Amino acid sequence: MQRRDFGRLLAGLALTPALAGKTFAAEWDSILAAARGQTVYWHAWGGDPKINAFIAWVGEQAQDRYGVTLEQVKLAATTEAVARVQSEQAAGQTTGGAVDLIWINGENFAAMKSAGLLFGPFAESLPNWPLVDTTGKPATVTDFTLPTDGFESPWAMAQLVFEYDSVSVKEPPQTLDALGEWIVANPGRFTYPQPPDYLGTTFLKQVLYGTIPDPALLQKPVEDATYTDLTAPLWAFLDRIHPALWRQGRAFPANEPALGQLLADGEILISFAFNPGRASAEIAAGNLTDTIRTFTLQGGTIGNASFVAIPFNAAHREGAQVIANLLLDPEVQARAQDPAILGFQTVLNLQALAPADKSRFDALDLGVATLPPDRLGPVLLEPHASWMTRLSDDWVKRFGVAE
Repeated sequence: MQRRDFGRLLAGLALTPALAGKTFAAEWDSILAAARGQTVYWHAWGGDPKINAFIAWVGEQAQDRYGVTLEQVKLAATTEAVARVQSEQAAGQTTGGAVDLIWINGENFAAMKSAGLLFGPFAESLPNWPLVDTTGKPATVTDFTLPTDGFESPWAMAQLVFEYDSVSVKEPPQTLDALGEWIVANPGRFTYPQPPDYLGTTFLKQVLYGTIPDPALLQKPVEDATYTDLTAPLWAFLDRIHPALWRQGRAFPANEPALGQLLADGEILISFAFNPGRASAEIAAGNLTDTIRTFTLQGGTIGNASFVAIPFNAAHREGAQVIANLLLDPEVQARAQDPAILGFQTVLNLQALAPADKSRFDALDLGVATLPPDRLGPVLLEPHASWMTRLSDDWVKRFGVAE
């Protein structure tokens, strides 16, 4: 086993550093031994072939390095896995659960944590945890305003970026007001996924950030007494652009891949994604024209982290911890950031890496459409999960169309 800096862990232990380090190493060796031969069922969104291929590659690494088999259970929505764990809890199944690992964040994490459905805390005991940039990337330890408390481990950073065809859109609109004006002036060339899809609801939250008088209120739970007044400008913005949307707002793409396909087909000219490297990855794969570029809005765009969590009754919790730790390995993180693979942003602190590991990131060509980190602009923290639920429910009542 490769030994890493365990200082963060040792600081909280009432043992001498030497003794604590030996104790921790022995515990991790015990986890590795128990994990060998296990099959970990990772319930993860299966809507993107590139992500599915990356998970398969992680599985190859897990088998080669640790003798752990990784099986992806492809989900249409994370709620499927949450419901499975909830039903097992209701049935009194406290061991041998069907779900070993979940790709999770936001309201799903909040629901599982509050109901006692998660194993842990485990994340801060992973050997690779000291490499995580918890200071520079606070979303790695705060999920939609909720402290993770070690019950989930981050594996990818995301930030909302807008994608556009630079041939047809010479000067992309870089404020919310300008975007609204562009949509109205270019009917049929913009849309967003249908809420409650996560990306569609993210668009609603981004508009809310740009229209609410005090954005700090978004870090607190929704209050019925003020909700209507605070969201009135959001609905006014959406009402204004609705008739000018793709298909006049009578239909919406189902999710991010469907939205991206509309851009690829030239049906829309401005799209958006939660992955700053998506456009470059799609260009590299031959799915997008190389004239596609990205931009963000002045004042910042919403960002968050993707996490993995282990259910309280996971049958293979040792193997699940091995996978969570492997996802934090610099080689794995650098592969995920490669636009030819995924183009995801890393959760690691690059300055904390060994020179050989840092060089993996330095050598990456982020791609023609990817903004350098210093041009992405500020990251706006995800609002409290209650905003996402309330906004998506109200959108369906106001604009909902048949699936």
